[in-house]
Amino acid sequence: MADTLTVYIRKFLEHLEVERNCSRLTIRNYSHYLDVLLDYLIDDKKIEVPMVSDLTADNIRSFRLFLARRLGTNGEMKVVTQGYYVIAVRSFLKWCVKNDIACLAPEKLDVPKNKEHSLKFLDEDQINRLLNQPTLSQKNGLRDKAILELLFSTGLRVSELVSLNKDQVNLKTREFGVVGKGGKARVVFVSKQATEFLARYFRSRTDNHKPLFIRTGGKNEISSTDEQMRLSARSIQRLVKHYVKLAKLPVLATPHTLRHSMATDMLRSGADLRSVQEMLGHKNIATTQIYTHVTDARLREVHDKFHKGNR
Repeated sequence: MADTLTVYIRKFLEHLEVERNCSRLTIRNYSHYLDVLLDYLIDDKKIEVPMVSDLTADNIRSFRLFLARRLGTNGEMKVVTQGYYVIAVRSFLKWCVKNDIACLAPEKLDVPKNKEHSLKFLDEDQINRLLNQPTLSQKNGLRDKAILELLFSTGLRVSELVSLNKDQVNLKTREFGVVGKGGKARVVFVSKQATEFLARYFRSRTDNHKPLFIRTGGKNEISSTDEQMRLSARSIQRLVKHYVKLAKLPVLATPHTLRHSMATDMLRSGADLRSVQEMLGHKNIATTQIYTHVTDARLREVHDKFHKGNR
């Protein structure tokens, strides 16, 4: 008798961990999406022991309808979130095909299209206002200043930032390596301004904890482990939100907005698209091309200068 869908999903997740070397977060997310599918087949489709053969076109279609009507954090589940479920199912089916397990053809599943939305980024004045919000004389002010400067300087993802340790960051060369999405390694560069505040933050630290950025306050700081002291991604998100509010910015900026802003700033200053792709760690240059909107200003200058109707 063939293994159940549950068994095959477990083997697929092990494949992601061992052979694909996916991050724990990626594996956790895929596990969640596929667990929801399993629960749907059992509870809604009344299949006591789901098999891979139960992943029919009709069942997947009704599952997607279930997702579209499912409540998310704020009302109905967002289309982009629905897409994550489809991507997980399609990846599982591709693994089945690779392992000669009879299944629905993965190419029959289309990821739902999200409505196009404008890319959020901060202009030079807004960036300066945000970076100048932390009060250096206040508790955590120097740390928060270093965090904001480093995010804008490097374009790091928040997950990459929180995983850093002090000994990874070379302030002399102003560069260090990170491993980003899909295990893709890259070198990031730290601006002189960010280096200055990182150095000041390092000098202010009297602890022996390894994480680059740590929490302060609370109980048992001395006896806490490194991971207990490490700032979480959620903490960084709250921190940025706090300073965005203080700066009274018209944009609901997040740590990822600073990543967008770094790319935008680089391209506006004349950096080529391929270099920005490497700095951001994008696997595909098509992903980096979302920033080409910033060339509009330069195109206008060319048009104004060279078009006959402007002479």
